[in-house]
Amino acid sequence: MKRYEKLAGEIAQSIRDGVLRRGDKLPSVRLASSSRGISPATVFQAYYLLEARGLITARERSGYFVTGGANGIPQLPEPEFTTRPQVTQVDVSELVFEILGSVRARKVVPLGSAFPSPLLFPLKSLARTMASTVQSMDPWSTVRDLSPGDENLRRQIALRYLIDGLKIPTDGIVITAGALEALNLCLSAVTRPGDAVLVESPTFYAALQAIERSGLKAIEVPSHPRLGVDLDAMELAIKEHKPKVCWLMTTFQNPLGSLMPDDKKKDLVGMLTRHQIPLIEDDVYGELYFGDKRPMPAKAYDTEGLVMHCSSFSKCLAPGYRIGWVAPGRYSQAVERIKLTTTLAASVPAQQALAAYLAKGGYDRHLRTLRHNLLMQQIKFIEAIEACFPQGTRLGRPAGGYFVWVQLPDNVNALEVHRKALEAGISVAPGPMFSAQRQFGNYIRLNYGHLWDAGIEAALKKLGEIITVAG
Repeated sequence: MKRYEKLAGEIAQSIRDGVLRRGDKLPSVRLASSSRGISPATVFQAYYLLEARGLITARERSGYFVTGGANGIPQLPEPEFTTRPQVTQVDVSELVFEILGSVRARKVVPLGSAFPSPLLFPLKSLARTMASTVQSMDPWSTVRDLSPGDENLRRQIALRYLIDGLKIPTDGIVITAGALEALNLCLSAVTRPGDAVLVESPTFYAALQAIERSGLKAIEVPSHPRLGVDLDAMELAIKEHKPKVCWLMTTFQNPLGSLMPDDKKKDLVGMLTRHQIPLIEDDVYGELYFGDKRPMPAKAYDTEGLVMHCSSFSKCLAPGYRIGWVAPGRYSQAVERIKLTTTLAASVPAQQALAAYLAKGGYDRHLRTLRHNLLMQQIKFIEAIEACFPQGTRLGRPAGGYFVWVQLPDNVNALEVHRKALEAGISVAPGPMFSAQRQFGNYIRLNYGHLWDAGIEAALKKLGEIITVAG
């Protein structure tokens, strides 16, 4: 890593940790150069890099400041977490279907959507690649590339693992119809009806639906809005309730946006290894980081094949192609056999198109642009929330992904806010849909993954008015 990148990384981390807050002035170039023992040019490069990422801004004749301080609005505190572990018979699907079914209209401002804007992705380039690969496709590949999937695509995924320091063999990867199928295959491979599954609280609603559909029970364990699942509470829950498997997002968790630190991920895997409990790791947002490098998945610390690492291209490259994968470790045979007896295979043309696109290069360039756009949108989004939402609001500041978890004042009902907002043409994701126990009654998840414009800005202002009245 170059010196300016190291300096930029340290400053960016200080901003994320709250050491440097919005409106704070950075040391002058001369002072930073002197105190660090580096050249002024190196400091300038670091500041330029931070400015390009939207973390700082230059003010004429005043210096560099952490972005967003000009409006004079104080930074809101992060949400609280107070959930206690509890085994629950899951019954959340009707609530989820009701909410999701109400926000599909194109005219609705998609603050409650689970997907980023499709305009952020190189769909035309992917279409050209698919047109080319389909014309030259080997007819026998429609048979040969059944589960575990296209060998070239699995090789490209294995290479990306290798870049991050993980040695996952090509034949240790199973291609699936999106990450959700990968996650469900893993759940089916290690559980039977009546078993208990340990999940974060709040957790991704599709995990709760999968648990409900399979006749399983959920053990909800509290998660910190910045640091992820509470490991002490998790170990107590393991000893008391004996879950068969854990289903966690360790990187940019949905809905919290939390990022579990590397040492905590290592401790997590160590704990599960001691208890011989498999982990289904949902890592669909791992490429959407705002820091200097991709956060390591928990899979990186797995020495016994207990971690089933699931991801996809839907959130970072190819929405609608429905191509995901799983590195199932010791459960490879079980996962592949269930895949063969259910959906058989993912789309062969889509697999081959993605393999060709990855092989040509350009994916990382796209990801850099995507991350920058998401970071810019997050900054504007959070500034609008700070300006428009009522006193008592708390919110997270994720270091990646495209969700922000917002705690509303205590007397505000998130389901009522959802209904009132929908009447105004705005969708939000209310907190109770992320809990088997219907907790988080005054929380909402908002999506900043859509291009910032006057419509988004007006919607946040209107949403702030609805929340204020609801209080």
